[in-house]
Amino acid sequence: MKYSAPHSIVGQTSCHLRVFLMGPTLERQPSETIYAMLLNNKSLRSIRGKDKIRREKGNIMIKSSIKDRIKVVKGDITKLEVDAIVNAANSSLLGGGGVDGAIHKAGGKEILDECIKIRNKQGGCSTGEAVVTTAGKLKAKYVIHTVGPVWSGGQKNEKELLEKCYYNSLRLAVENKVERISFPNISTGIYRFPKDLATEIAINEVSKFLQDDTIITEVVFVCFDDENYRGYLEYIGKN
Repeated sequence: MKYSAPHSIVGQTSCHLRVFLMGPTLERQPSETIYAMLLNNKSLRSIRGKDKIRREKGNIMIKSSIKDRIKVVKGDITKLEVDAIVNAANSSLLGGGGVDGAIHKAGGKEILDECIKIRNKQGGCSTGEAVVTTAGKLKAKYVIHTVGPVWSGGQKNEKELLEKCYYNSLRLAVENKVERISFPNISTGIYRFPKDLATEIAINEVSKFLQDDTIITEVVFVCFDDENYRGYLEYIGKN
């Protein structure tokens, strides 16, 4: 399938990206190669690139073998059939708005009941940390709840805390023998974390973790809006 764009920019900015598309029912559709538009005027390089990792201006050049384990979709995270869904929770673990509320609603009372048990034992979940519960009625086995940082201009270790969200979620996934895991765009909603920086952190942290040949075979980034979706495709395409 070809992604069409105005002729004046197609020659400069299109490259092949493997992504998963969400159909009208938001169920996963088979993967295929599409033409995605990268909204920059830099020279193109293949998403598969050289099979090594190096740092370039703070970014990771990602192994093609790792890129094969990363997927980007736009849709509803509660509809995915994966082993674990990551929830962008708040420290109370009692549910809230956005993806947090959607996961609690779709998963049902079982999720909240286990969250309450965790609260009673340890008093909630601190920013950057993660806990795991059942997935209730969801198609996943587990929900991994992590608390992202509220953006305060970068003055309160927000970057490091968001990095911890991804690391601790992946660590719990491995401990629970999770092979396929999905992430939302943590902290980019009402917590106001800059989307471009959050995208960089998400992809870099996942890529670094996957270098260790963990049991994780697939990481799916589930984007709620076009801006995040486009940003993830651009960042992966450039690295």
